[in-house]
Amino acid sequence: MRDFEKYRSEFPITEKYVYLNHAAVSPPPIRVGKAVEALFEEYIRCGIECYPEWMKRISEVRLSFAALIHARPDEIAFVGNTSEGLGAIAAGIKWKKGDVALVPTPEFPANVYPWMNLERHGVRVDFIQRKDGRFGVKDVEKALSPGARLLSVSSVDFLTGFHCDLKALGDFCNKKGLLFCVDAIQSLGVVPMDVKKYGIHFLCSGSHKWLLSAMGCGGLFISRDVDNIIHPDRVGWKSVVREEDFFRLNFDLKPDALRFEPGAMNIAGIYSLGASIDLLMEVGIEKIHQHVIALNDLFIMGLKERHTRVISPMDEAGRSGILSFVPSSDPGTLSKFLTEKKVMVSLRDNVIRLSPHFYNNRMDVNHFFKVLDSFYP
Repeated sequence: MRDFEKYRSEFPITEKYVYLNHAAVSPPPIRVGKAVEALFEEYIRCGIECYPEWMKRISEVRLSFAALIHARPDEIAFVGNTSEGLGAIAAGIKWKKGDVALVPTPEFPANVYPWMNLERHGVRVDFIQRKDGRFGVKDVEKALSPGARLLSVSSVDFLTGFHCDLKALGDFCNKKGLLFCVDAIQSLGVVPMDVKKYGIHFLCSGSHKWLLSAMGCGGLFISRDVDNIIHPDRVGWKSVVREEDFFRLNFDLKPDALRFEPGAMNIAGIYSLGASIDLLMEVGIEKIHQHVIALNDLFIMGLKERHTRVISPMDEAGRSGILSFVPSSDPGTLSKFLTEKKVMVSLRDNVIRLSPHFYNNRMDVNHFFKVLDSFYP
């Protein structure tokens, strides 16, 4: 864990809090703030003159996001958030009456409502029942029905932290001719991702959780393998090939994911995302994953010693950065107490959710249990 200590000073939040809430909203590192500050300093002093440099940086960040998930840069579009990206996918596919979208349940609403919104067009949503947060290929196969066209899953369950087997699901979708869509917001930045290896057609993630960046920005992946079957439901001046030819209209859409960027970009959000991805890649996603799992091992050990039920998966394949437990007393009261003591966690459906990141350390774990023990008489 010593290798990560040099990065702890990047996170001033550690001076006041034990922050274990990255599955909700993360505090960005100092370099993210500096990147945005430098951008606005340029904006203030040179205005539109710096526009070419901003576009160059956006291209660099696009390349970085692509590298993070093992995609091509022309398969990446920047969007406002996960919901916007999933909504663009749902609205962009040409559905026909009787088509079916398969979605696990319970599930975070961002990966439910875009598909339910299609019901007015005759598309049905069939739910795959989780058991203790889990599901697998057999459960998908059981839910399979005539008309099934797409499977959309969260890479990591926001409540239990269950990390589904994306490779097995992708292979199944390929075998059955299903489109495979992934909401990756609870894994990108802490769990390695390879869209090509897993056979993913569409992926979306906001950047304010494990990616350690700002709210209001995210990345959308559209595989070139299915690029021909999806059309943006919203287009603008940047959607076309000759985007700066304002006086000769030519509705020739870009032949890649960039046609899903209709207008002026969230430059500050993309700069923020670029700085955070640079940091994450510098540290190494695989190393981050191993470190966070090691921290969660310490939490599990301490919770078991206190006879507390952990609902998150214990097996290596199903684990993620999220660790959730059911306290022996009122969860709401405990959550409030932890917050008052500057220990930041989430309360979800009477469950306490811990989600440490790579800059957290053993001292944070020890302090958590010190505060937890002080709660009980």
